[in-house]
Amino acid sequence: MSRVGKLPIVIPEKTTIDLKGSHITVTGPKGKLERDLPQGITAAIEEQHIIISRPSDQKRDRSLHGLSRALVFNMVEGVTNGYTRILKIIGVGYRAELEGNTLMLNLGYSHPIAFVPPDGITITVQAKENKVTIEGIEKELVGQCAAIIRGFRKPEPYKGKGIRYENEYVRTKAGKTAG
Repeated sequence: MSRVGKLPIVIPEKTTIDLKGSHITVTGPKGKLERDLPQGITAAIEEQHIIISRPSDQKRDRSLHGLSRALVFNMVEGVTNGYTRILKIIGVGYRAELEGNTLMLNLGYSHPIAFVPPDGITITVQAKENKVTIEGIEKELVGQCAAIIRGFRKPEPYKGKGIRYENEYVRTKAGKTAG
């Protein structure tokens, strides 16, 4: 039995789950998410828990069992609490600002970089601390947006300049020495 897949998912208050065959809809205070479960994987609601089960012990079913449980748990967590990623911008002259819904980044290039977030993603900028906060209810989308923004100027290993996650540690290298 999958260690992750066999764990029940607790349904919080103010969150409703709707099951129609292999289609699951989770509605909560922050919004609504929908997903189709993989073929053969079933979900059932027992008391205040969601139970994910698999049809057999074949390798494919075993691997999809834990995945499906994790995806449904992330949906429940997203509509209840939401997800947040914080990026720090480090470097002289590097800064971010919001123009309407567009994130404008000055990262030492000859031009500013404009990033328009997809629907369901909210971006806020703390200009004094050079922090960009990405919020949303879909964990995958929040992480993907954070990765795209970080990819505009990854932290470099000599001075540590660039965009990094809030708790990311960048190991710095020693530069050239006069000798």
